[in-house]
Amino acid sequence: MNQSIGFIGGGRVTRILLQAFKNKNALFSKIVVTDTSLDVSENLKKSFPDIQIDTAAIAASQDIVFISLHPPVVIDTLELIKGSIKNDTMLISLAPKITIMKILSKLSHVKNVARLIPNATSYINEGYNPVCFSSEFNGKERQLVLDMLRLLGNTFEVAEEKLESYAIMSAMLPTYFWFQWKELSEIGQKIGLSEKESNDSINETLIASLNLMYKSGLTATKVMDLIPVKPIGEHESQISEIYRNKLIALFEKIRP
Repeated sequence: MNQSIGFIGGGRVTRILLQAFKNKNALFSKIVVTDTSLDVSENLKKSFPDIQIDTAAIAASQDIVFISLHPPVVIDTLELIKGSIKNDTMLISLAPKITIMKILSKLSHVKNVARLIPNATSYINEGYNPVCFSSEFNGKERQLVLDMLRLLGNTFEVAEEKLESYAIMSAMLPTYFWFQWKELSEIGQKIGLSEKESNDSINETLIASLNLMYKSGLTATKVMDLIPVKPIGEHESQISEIYRNKLIALFEKIRP
């Protein structure tokens, strides 16, 4: 790509996207990152030597600008950098809660605004990334952005009002399970398997179990009835209640 990229914020999501681009040998004319933390910037530069660490004004003046910040600071940051953002900039916000309308209220001279819910799995180019565009986003540039974002994995357009739902059901979803898989791997090793044997068992069985649940044509009830012994079955209602209470409450907190 001939375009340059700027990242406003150099935290976890920026690292994920940079790694995804690196995996695919994606070439940009320039990648500029700014962050308020010197340690974050230095560590990012060690991992990605080709990037340029610079001021917010320089990062915001690139062709494609990612707003990689937590929602509470997005609006104030846009106010600070709006003078550096060009009229034809393609701006992509990675934050939930802050709508395109709110972004445009600070950047009235910019037409090309998109919002993306990023995924950690984009680190290995297997993200599940919903994106939406402002109504006046230029068609040619819109396709350019989609082509770039598809380097991250499965990138697809959705209505803006569904983005926060995908944040709960995709972006945050691995955190509901990762700690469990780690614990199960350690249990496997305690009962006689090597670390590799335990990890392979979990990995292979989980993939097959997901396919059985969603691709077999069976209802969820019939799938769950295939195994009669349920070692933690007595705790299922408690776990379900935790999911419902925590996740619905979180959705209410992050939706616009």
